[in-house]
Amino acid sequence: MNIRRVAYDHPDAVKLNDQVQAEYAARYDDEGDATHLDPAMFDPPSGLYLIAYDGQDRPVATGGWRGHDEENDEGYLTGDAELKRMYVVAEARGLGLARRILAALEEDARTAGRTRMVLETGTRQPEAIALYTSSGYAPCTKFGYYRHHDLSICFAKSL
Repeated sequence: MNIRRVAYDHPDAVKLNDQVQAEYAARYDDEGDATHLDPAMFDPPSGLYLIAYDGQDRPVATGGWRGHDEENDEGYLTGDAELKRMYVVAEARGLGLARRILAALEEDARTAGRTRMVLETGTRQPEAIALYTSSGYAPCTKFGYYRHHDLSICFAKSL
């Protein structure tokens, strides 16, 4: 597997984002994640977007982080890096790709001076919850677009 930095609006990123949105829609019986994301949010040094490619150069996993530079009314803290769009296509699950991307994103955010990695997931994503808790994340005060939704759960980890 080969992990590459790409722009959030790269065609492969768009393709994988469409797939993760379809999965969210199926799991939550809605339209997918409505959080506004601008491609510039993932531009270094205040963000990063990664895609893992298999041996045939097919995009099979993705994830990114975006920075928050000050506390705001959505519950973010100064110095936060927010994990977004972690996803592995069904046929590549169980290979450790999500864990590799997560580690790379954490290291990059730490290098960029971020002090905490935060993420929002949902109660209908037990695989994600298992990944994050086994990677040192702990539940935290809810933040972001879905902070008032019952199915939302937020996690944080000091960097």
